[in-house]
Amino acid sequence: MRIGHAGTRIFDPSPLHPVSCILVHMMERSFVFGVDLDGVVADFYGGLRPIAAEWLGVQLESLPLRVSWGLIEWGVDDAPGGYERLHRFAVTQRELFATMPPMAGAPQALRRLSIEGVRIRIITHRLFIKYFHQVAVSQTIQWLDQHDIPYWDLCFMQQKSAVGADLYIEDSPANIERLRAEGQKTIVFTNSTNEHLAGPRANTWEEVVEQVLREKRAWDSP
Repeated sequence: MRIGHAGTRIFDPSPLHPVSCILVHMMERSFVFGVDLDGVVADFYGGLRPIAAEWLGVQLESLPLRVSWGLIEWGVDDAPGGYERLHRFAVTQRELFATMPPMAGAPQALRRLSIEGVRIRIITHRLFIKYFHQVAVSQTIQWLDQHDIPYWDLCFMQQKSAVGADLYIEDSPANIERLRAEGQKTIVFTNSTNEHLAGPRANTWEEVVEQVLREKRAWDSP
């Protein structure tokens, strides 16, 4: 760990410490909303689908919109190198993390939440494949700035509860189940990979705003 400017704590990713996290210190405690990126704020499947069609050498229409976790429906596991090779190609050769469209209403909703005093903590596991962390991080920051998405903290890590939040939003079934098992309040952002999970869930970012502000009002109450 090293200390950056203005009291920022920066955790450097390495084989021994695979976490990169920038947490900006504030004098007063705020309600912290832990926000996943892919499939929640960024349209990961919509952005990856045309790249996957190119990489697999198939027609875009042959890849169904409804998928399960791991993209079995696209036949990714049957291709040489499987998902890891597709992911590497998408990020390093097609700049996936810089070009994905945002989910409908997400930037606007996060700007509203920020104005309402919610501390937005981006927590994403985009560094799960070795050797191109700098590319993944730089594309992520570029994308967040491009879409004017506000955030106080930016964390790249798998164990999302390690940096703490008062409320999380996730789409990954495994992450949702892990967070809830650890006693963390977690909203399911609905897609075809997580429809089997119990609520609370949100189908749109309008619903996210309602739930977050309700939780913040409860948190603010003495």
